[in-house]
Amino acid sequence: MAKRIVVDPITRIEGHLRIEVEVDDNQVIRDAWSSITLWRGIETILKGRDPRDAGLMVQRFCGVCTYAHYEASILACEDAFGVKPPANARIIRNLINGAQYLTDHIMHFYHLHGLDWVDVVNALSADPKKAVDMAKAYCENPYNCSETHYKAVQTRLTKFVQSGRLGPFANAYWGNPSYKLPAEANLIILSHYLDALQVSKLGAQMMAIFGGKNPHPQTLVVGGVTSVMDAMDASRLGEYLFRLKELNNFVDTAYIPDVLLAATYYKGEGAAGIGAGVPNYLAYGGFPQDDDWNRLLFPRGIIKGRDLSKVLPIDEARITEEATHAWYRGSEPEHPYVGTTEPEYTGYNSRGNLAGQEKYSWCKAPRYDGQPYEVGPLARVLVAYASGNEEIRGLVDGTLQTLGIPATALFSTLGRTAARALETKYVGSHIAGWINELVANQKAGDTRFWTPCNVPEKGEGRGLTEPPRGALGHWIRIDNRVIANYQAVVPSTWNCSPRDKAGNRGPYEESLVGTRLANVDQPLEILRTIHSFDPCMACAVHIIDPKSDRIREFRIA
Repeated sequence: MAKRIVVDPITRIEGHLRIEVEVDDNQVIRDAWSSITLWRGIETILKGRDPRDAGLMVQRFCGVCTYAHYEASILACEDAFGVKPPANARIIRNLINGAQYLTDHIMHFYHLHGLDWVDVVNALSADPKKAVDMAKAYCENPYNCSETHYKAVQTRLTKFVQSGRLGPFANAYWGNPSYKLPAEANLIILSHYLDALQVSKLGAQMMAIFGGKNPHPQTLVVGGVTSVMDAMDASRLGEYLFRLKELNNFVDTAYIPDVLLAATYYKGEGAAGIGAGVPNYLAYGGFPQDDDWNRLLFPRGIIKGRDLSKVLPIDEARITEEATHAWYRGSEPEHPYVGTTEPEYTGYNSRGNLAGQEKYSWCKAPRYDGQPYEVGPLARVLVAYASGNEEIRGLVDGTLQTLGIPATALFSTLGRTAARALETKYVGSHIAGWINELVANQKAGDTRFWTPCNVPEKGEGRGLTEPPRGALGHWIRIDNRVIANYQAVVPSTWNCSPRDKAGNRGPYEESLVGTRLANVDQPLEILRTIHSFDPCMACAVHIIDPKSDRIREFRIA
């Protein structure tokens, strides 16, 4: 007999997410529903405002993805205004975004996703000497690796356990049969979890050097950037490069080895395709390498049906959103330029469950040519791999060869996690070159950081970019020099989407179907797969009552 399981809220993410699944007598998930439980209403607030102000406002979609929305909004305005930023401004934006990638991915693996793979309490039984030997099998000079250090980590954790307060490690599923790492591997990765608490802040500092502050940077403007003095100051460039070196060292000696270590014991799940999800992948492309934005560090394109033999071009006219199963009025697919956001909340049934195929999420259903697509690190890596990018191919093929698994293992929860680590190394290896390009431009006499521009009477534009979580698009229409309509389709909207009119599940939902739970009372496997997408529901929690300016209150059953 089928049984319903509700995980609400999903923790270790940004925002509010509810997952409901139906399992059969063999504890295999046969159906799933993904529900964002709070609404984002900032697009409506933007109407009637100066389009140049939108970037500062849309940052408030989230407290983590602030720069991503800022940049996408500025790009949309530049498209509508018909203006192109100078080369130096393009480089500065890449430097800020590159720092975001490093800090965001490190934080995700260790602090948001790592505990889905690592049994923290089991690390107490590890032999520190064996842990040293194990770490050196994956890296010649592992990060912060010694018997003394590992013993100190165990002592620190023991105090947590004995006090009865595990702090950040509380309320987890320790001892679950789905954990596969030996005690020494758990200890190694746990030690880097603690190290990453300090290391990850370096990326935020790098962003602040050229962004003015973090979160919510303030140096982008339509046509360029304003952080001119920082970009022309050798000491500021040095501060950035010093932190870059530290972060890249952590990636090389902790992050990549830890992912390989974990993958060694979980590669069976990867080979079995657990958590694969929808077979389609989309990437807008990111990090422009020339002034015409024709050459991108991450190429643009789509992959259909997991066919890595070719990459298809993106036809932006085929991008739509619909609300058949979302708490908004209307059910017909709409292109973002003409998209509407009119709430129509219907709630759950009296038991707090989904009764059937009704509306069940504040998330719309983005579709490309009528089909669901996954976005994010795996999509970027797959598009780059299929495009023939030699660096990405080398990283991916080397990893697959080391683990002894086929390329099809990429289509899995493990593949999604590994792709994020590999692209962190890829981005980190290119950042110093952008600093050199910036210096070379200024030495050659190019000190332009802004292209003058004015708001047009009418116009429309879109900003398509690739923040860490995946393809992000902002669409703006301007009338009488103010915003007439504004729509943002964020990465987690693509991935968390509910069913569409044709009944197609969204990527989160599809990725859970077929997964067997070792213990239905401890749905660790659900968390592992959902966290592999790095959900950011915070883009969906902003509601202001225009009559009282009071944030509304919700109770989730």
